[in-house]
Amino acid sequence: QVQLVESGGGLVQAGGSLRLSCAASGRTFSSYAMGWFRQAPGLEREFVAHVSRSGGYTSYADFVKGRFTISRDNTKNTVYLQMNSLKSEDTAVYYCAATSGGLGSTYAYWGQGTQVTVSS
Repeated sequence: QVQLVESGGGLVQAGGSLRLSCAASGRTFSSYAMGWFRQAPGLEREFVAHVSRSGGYTSYADFVKGRFTISRDNTKNTVYLQMNSLKSEDTAVYYCAATSGGLGSTYAYWGQGTQVTVSS
């Protein structure tokens, strides 16, 4: 089992940047592929980005390609989401999640989320 805690959210102007972090407990972090998701008010939660166990493979939703970068540091049990060129439509609660499978597998573990608000 793994517990996840996100941080780094906040209020930023359009065009600005934020870096989200997700710290994982336990000594098996490298056993999990990690993902970032987001949920805006009134909308369903949507996939943002995925990184493999080693960090060597990443995948992104089309709406963040070229703007967001997912990475991980297995020595720090942490996954990151660097968000650049933020838009008002990026406003949402961002969640990190862990899966023992690969991209497209069910994410079994979720953090509590961190709010990102982009002002236009």
